[in-house]
Amino acid sequence: MNERLTDTLYAAGWGAVKRLPEPAATALGRGIADTVWRRRGKGVLRLEANLARVVPDASPQRLAELSRAGMRSYLRYWMESFRLPTWSKQRVRDGFTAEGLHHLTEGLARGKGVVLALPHMANWDLAGAWVTTKLEVPFTTVAERLKPESLYDRFVAYREGLGMEVVPHTGGSAFGALARRLRAGGLVCLVAERDLSATGIEVDFFGERTRMPPGPALLALQTGALLLPATLWYDDSPVMHGRIHPAVEVPAEGTRAVRAAAMTQAVADVFALGIAEHPQDWHMLQRLWLSDLTPREARDGTAPPAGSPAPPSGTTGPAGSETA
Repeated sequence: MNERLTDTLYAAGWGAVKRLPEPAATALGRGIADTVWRRRGKGVLRLEANLARVVPDASPQRLAELSRAGMRSYLRYWMESFRLPTWSKQRVRDGFTAEGLHHLTEGLARGKGVVLALPHMANWDLAGAWVTTKLEVPFTTVAERLKPESLYDRFVAYREGLGMEVVPHTGGSAFGALARRLRAGGLVCLVAERDLSATGIEVDFFGERTRMPPGPALLALQTGALLLPATLWYDDSPVMHGRIHPAVEVPAEGTRAVRAAAMTQAVADVFALGIAEHPQDWHMLQRLWLSDLTPREARDGTAPPAGSPAPPSGTTGPAGSETA
């Protein structure tokens, strides 16, 4: 029953919101965000707890302001995403601007592939649509199986409609598929700041320990592709902004695991800088740090998501699986 209801709600969102005029959709998203924020549910409280790590000197009033702005940013993501299939190509091209774009274009020109790693910031779907539309560069991402199956199919169709190739995250097959795309000189995009499974790599993040997915670093090590972190943010305009950061250096020595750990820590450090600059656009409404988990969850990687539902893992803008 809950699965069918979830699918029905998403279907209603895509069916109704995309037909609204843009000002009406913007107002609707802001109204929903403010209502949810005022109710002070688990998702909002978790967002504030996470933001307290990002802005440790913030007063309770400042944290409340940030969480309200964060919910508005989060609902802007959803309103835009529901409407993206109706946007013209020109609207997509004009909807995003990227600093450091040369890191991506020059990296692709090498012919050895690029792994683009992002946190859950602003609208990764829009950034992905911009890559396929403005740059005319196809890319591959990963989608984890969602329940019900109809919801998974809906998200896959949505992102394929934006020009993304979506590989299902089933066992180890996704890694091999992504590696093949990279060896052919392609682009792979993955969301990469949350992986609380037992296979995640422990990193320091805002002064505490958490786990991040090993996939981006391991893919770069195995294929010779560049690993480029990217961060996104909104301002008061209709245009989203982003920054593609310089490539993560590959350690010259150490085992594969040691080098992957060092590269993942480097990605975490870049993410932290971008999130600290634009904390309100980090959509992390779930537990992230190991200290927030029970001892068993922290040990076994069994932490369930908490609070409001996040964008499904692996189904994000130029993004992919959190566990690829």
